[in-house]
Amino acid sequence: MLYVVKYSGPFGFIKPWTAVRDSETYSQQFLTPSIVAGIERKLFPELLQSDDGEIKKVVGHRLSYKQISQQQEQIQPRGWNEKGTRKNRTFERPYAILVRGVLVEPILFLAFEQKPDAEAASEQHICLCRNEDILYPDEAILEVSRVEFDSNEELFSGFELVFERNKQSFLVGYNRFKENQSMYGFIKVVGNPVERNY
Repeated sequence: MLYVVKYSGPFGFIKPWTAVRDSETYSQQFLTPSIVAGIERKLFPELLQSDDGEIKKVVGHRLSYKQISQQQEQIQPRGWNEKGTRKNRTFERPYAILVRGVLVEPILFLAFEQKPDAEAASEQHICLCRNEDILYPDEAILEVSRVEFDSNEELFSGFELVFERNKQSFLVGYNRFKENQSMYGFIKVVGNPVERNY
């Protein structure tokens, strides 16, 4: 039996891994192991005591959204550029524009094996990727079987990166707590993750 908490928000939320320029590299619509581990540490800060980067309590997740809105953002690099002659020297930080993908009205399901974990999670908000991207929990905790969570396309549609290594898996990051050990996963798509009823 799984205990599932639904999180949602009426706003736009920065898409995972979208620090790269989406106009050059189209980043993904799924949560990486480090993002799920970060959400888990926010919900259960006691896991920070002996953190090894592994996911301990979240046994599944599902992310869907209505659309991706491309937003422009003005940025400046951290460093300074030196210009001019020895006597007339100036320093500047040039501006640049990057395009960030924003998830509009995302819905995230987090599945737990223990009911107390789901109850604790259902009383807190989470941050999808950056601190300002807040999702709020529904009060009801759904009790479903693993089969229903993986097959009910109407209720649990979405993208999920399954953190396993098999023939379908690809490299999704490195665990900095374990000497940068490679992390792998494969994408599971249930139902229609992009709801087009807007």
